[in-house]
Amino acid sequence: MNYAELHFKGKRISLLGAGVSNMPLAAMAAPWARELTVRDKKSPAELGEAAEKLISLGARLITGEDYLRGIDEDLVFRSPGIRPDLPELNEARARGSLVTSEMELFLNEGPCPVYAVTGSDGKTTTTTLTSLLLDSPLLRGRVILGGNIGEPLLYRIDAVSPDDVCAVELSSFQLMTVDAPVKAAAVTNITPNHLNWHTGMEEYTEAKANILKHCGRAVLNYDNDITRALADRLKGDVPLFWFSLNPLPEDALRAGDGAVWLDGDTIFSDFPGEGRRTVMTRGDIRLPGLHNTANYMTAIALTHGATTDERILEVARTFGGVEHRLEFVRELNGVTFINGSIDSSPTRTAAALSALAGRPVVLIAGGYDKHIPYEPLAEAVLAQDSTVRAMVLTGDTAGKIRAAMEAHPRFDEAVRDGFRLAENPDFDGAVSDAASLARPGDTVILSPASASFDHFKNFEERGRHFKELVRGM
Repeated sequence: MNYAELHFKGKRISLLGAGVSNMPLAAMAAPWARELTVRDKKSPAELGEAAEKLISLGARLITGEDYLRGIDEDLVFRSPGIRPDLPELNEARARGSLVTSEMELFLNEGPCPVYAVTGSDGKTTTTTLTSLLLDSPLLRGRVILGGNIGEPLLYRIDAVSPDDVCAVELSSFQLMTVDAPVKAAAVTNITPNHLNWHTGMEEYTEAKANILKHCGRAVLNYDNDITRALADRLKGDVPLFWFSLNPLPEDALRAGDGAVWLDGDTIFSDFPGEGRRTVMTRGDIRLPGLHNTANYMTAIALTHGATTDERILEVARTFGGVEHRLEFVRELNGVTFINGSIDSSPTRTAAALSALAGRPVVLIAGGYDKHIPYEPLAEAVLAQDSTVRAMVLTGDTAGKIRAAMEAHPRFDEAVRDGFRLAENPDFDGAVSDAASLARPGDTVILSPASASFDHFKNFEERGRHFKELVRGM
């Protein structure tokens, strides 16, 4: 008996949102559900092929502004972007509905070990690295990559065996209601993000911390005050592995703890029973930037015992990165074009600029407003050692970013020294302006420090459009 037959047969099922996580779930549930309802704010015309597919499955569509009204189905799947505490969902629970999500069910009922990653920055690269490190001679089955990266997981559950392992990226949206065991959990860092959706930093941090509730091992960033404080939440018998871009204080490790850290250009580890060991040097890592060194150290700590030294070095020396993350697009007339569309917060953009240290940069920034502060972006761009010599703003956050730039104490000095701050509300025009401002030897990077939803469906669409524009020049 497959999972859907066992859990969905004869039930009235409602899917909230016809997006990435729920469309495969619709196909999975349709043959077994007594009634399948899909609710979405978009009209059938706006949903397009998705609506046609759902209708062909026999689903009932409820769309428009009142799409959440009157939910009374037995099993209700919330898509990650829908807050779990909406009045309509509380009313559904009062009527007896079980409100859950695709990710919650997989984490609670999946048959294989899960290595989970969350954080404000570095999640996708770290999760990808984790999947690559797990694909080692120690593995008997397959590595499955999913969650907030790649495909949803629940609809694949029948093909997962206990010999497999999952590398899972989890967003704060997904983690809001997660209460499930994972073999190992990492929090890369926590900085202001998604404050247009969360009620504030406290709720955002609490969501991230849910990943640690039932973890078999915790991996935390010692350099980030918020993640360092999360150590106090761990149960006493949960091993804690730190990672840091600096040597740790002598008293940082308790008995049974471990760490991976950078000292100079060398990465060291100290895991229980092993003592201090040299892992590799920064020169072994193909990906540029200190932030990617931190991503490697996170993945090394997360997969300790499930990979080999040889596999760690092999991945470091061969992995060229994930699309939209410091992705080389082309060189034209001596100008290098880089796609960093994933950079949806100021800290991400600051990390990207750090990775380009020493190169003259023309930065394209701006997009959807997540109600986060842009002073950290101004600090990164206008720092004394910054090589950003021009910046083109676009999108909904252009005004907020300009205000933060102009309020910075070094702004006037930077302008006198030749720094250019331009603005173009049209994305295509902003890319063209950036190319015009660039000189031979410069690097033009799309690193928006903002989400994409003002003009694009997601950051992938934004990045691919940027690449199309650049390749068409």
